[in-house]
Amino acid sequence: MTFAIIQTGGKQYKVKSGDTLKVEKLEVGEKKAVSFSALLVDDGQTTKIGKEVAGSQVSAEVIGGGKGKKVVVIHYKPKVRHFTKRGHRQLFSEIKIGEIK
Repeated sequence: MTFAIIQTGGKQYKVKSGDTLKVEKLEVGEKKAVSFSALLVDDGQTTKIGKEVAGSQVSAEVIGGGKGKKVVVIHYKPKVRHFTKRGHRQLFSEIKIGEIK
């Protein structure tokens, strides 16, 4: 089974054809095609990395998006009555991996 390692949003993901995953928000509309360059490609027999995978592409399609779960950040300092509570919801895009070339 062929898999590849791609990088987007400062993170690396191991992907196979047909996978769906949530990545940080892409500035592409829904139902649009997007491609990523591969950092590593493994076809079960050989593993290619670095200069060997130059030109390798992983095609994908954006199938949705939204906001993730809320992350609550609390800053508290005892004895000085300092308390700050803030929330944050990270935007994401959901993509479906197509072909690994």
